[in-house]
Amino acid sequence: MDTQLAVQARGLSKCFGDVVALDGVDLDLVQGQVHGLLGPNGAGKTTLLGLLLGLAVADSGALEILGMPVGRALPAPRGVAGFVDGPGLYPSLTARQNLAALAALRGQDARRTRIDDVLGEVGLSEVADDRARGFSLGMRQRLGLAAALLTEPRLLVLDEPANGLDPAGKKHVHSVLGRLAKEGTTVVLSSHRMDDLEALCSEVTILATGRVRFSGPLGKLAAESRELDYRLLTSDPEAARRLAAHTAGIRVLDDAGAWRGAEALVVRAPVPALDALVAGLVKVGIAVRELAPVVSPLEAAFLALTEQQGQREADR
Repeated sequence: MDTQLAVQARGLSKCFGDVVALDGVDLDLVQGQVHGLLGPNGAGKTTLLGLLLGLAVADSGALEILGMPVGRALPAPRGVAGFVDGPGLYPSLTARQNLAALAALRGQDARRTRIDDVLGEVGLSEVADDRARGFSLGMRQRLGLAAALLTEPRLLVLDEPANGLDPAGKKHVHSVLGRLAKEGTTVVLSSHRMDDLEALCSEVTILATGRVRFSGPLGKLAAESRELDYRLLTSDPEAARRLAAHTAGIRVLDDAGAWRGAEALVVRAPVPALDALVAGLVKVGIAVRELAPVVSPLEAAFLALTEQQGQREADR
């Protein structure tokens, strides 16, 4: 196994009765990166996360985690931590007591100073002695992250860690995950929030019906999204609309009125055509005040890949 890979999977398959959860999945996770995992419900994300955490074993295929081959027995290699479907907590215990109990179950020597450190990392110091039953969803997610950090993992696997977080809490968690990646921890992040994945991830994997539809850098995914819808605000909307209508590769959409009234223009175009339009606007003295995709490249690719798969399944 390449020493720079935290995870290498080849041909992973997993069935539950007649249901095929994973169907020949290949996956490479680079050390020290945040890798996003996304797909529609039933795509196989939870099953794949479970394999990485040692909660299940594959029916076939090869899996190496942190340089160690994973066989047909549980649990996962040391150095792996995280949660799927939310963290498991003791509602009657305080945040600090939860971490102490979890450490004891793992056979760890979790001193109070270390517990206080991880609670501080996730922003829960002020509620360290409050019982978990009174925690909001976002606070429980952060306590679950603290429990994972207690093990100082080299591979951190998280399922929807931003669930229930307010903007300040999300920013805090993002900074923790970014710091961990810089320090060499590999983070696998499953989420339906495209903005979270785009903000954090170097690479993403898109699953649909148990198969990998894309895996690689976000930049490559954006390049493969041939046409996107863009919202364009200019100093002269009518002149901009006329110029766009006469620019090769640009299609002016009729729903522009949904974006800031008549001032906005929505066009569908590949990047080269969009560049030509902007250059043309500047040439005739029209100021470009805003240019942004209506749907992000990641979301556009996700919709295209999963909808194509859905259509193929319907055809069959």
